[in-house]
Amino acid sequence: MPRNGKSPLIQQIANKAKATFKNCSPADSKSSSALRSELSALLAELRAADLNISPPKRSSNAAAGSSSAAKAPVSYMHICETDAFSMGVFLLRRGAVIPLHDHPGMNGMLKVLYGKLRIRCFDKQERPENASEAGGGGPSSPSQSLPNSQSPQSEPQSQQAPVWLAVRRSTCELTEHSGPCLLTPLRDNLHQIEAVDGPAAFLDILAPPYDLDEGRDCHYYRVIHPDGGNGNEETWLLEIPQPDEFWCGGEPYPGPQVTF
Repeated sequence: MPRNGKSPLIQQIANKAKATFKNCSPADSKSSSALRSELSALLAELRAADLNISPPKRSSNAAAGSSSAAKAPVSYMHICETDAFSMGVFLLRRGAVIPLHDHPGMNGMLKVLYGKLRIRCFDKQERPENASEAGGGGPSSPSQSLPNSQSPQSEPQSQQAPVWLAVRRSTCELTEHSGPCLLTPLRDNLHQIEAVDGPAAFLDILAPPYDLDEGRDCHYYRVIHPDGGNGNEETWLLEIPQPDEFWCGGEPYPGPQVTF
């Protein structure tokens, strides 16, 4: 809804995202940092009511009221997409998890609209090793750091999958009162998102959008050597196909339309 006679907040956010990411690059200039701060401030104000969405009734385990949401653990409401960024809303059923995945070469902002999310963030540290070559005995061989029971060689279906050295940066829980979660091409680029204590929803901005032709494809990962700390601990990630238990349905977006 419009606030104080201004355009709807989601339109203001879209306008600011377009200005922020039109010349998107990994390196931050003073001007782009200022624009991101302004975009973050707008996102911090956003609530589910601004998009005409609300949590499902307690009796429903679906992310939203439709039958398609009842079948998919996660559903998506598309709002807009340009060459610079895409924006939409993800709705998670109770207990749903968006598996650990990446956003190659992309920036992102996530703002919880309702419910609670637990987010684990990782950074890749170096080029991948081939899982089938992990036991080659070289000084940087991942299998030298993996327990035998978790070694990629014990998983024939994943023998050609790359293994990445990574650092777990943080684990946090966010609600609608939390500020936006930010990621860059180099920082917190991999994350897992889990609905905690009920259904949850969040606005998602990615810049630039996923594009297979440009090498921006989503990859999924599994932690094969978990660390025991709260963050900044090295671990190994095995690149895997999209997990069978995860898929995403579609929902119509009921909020104010965004135009450029």
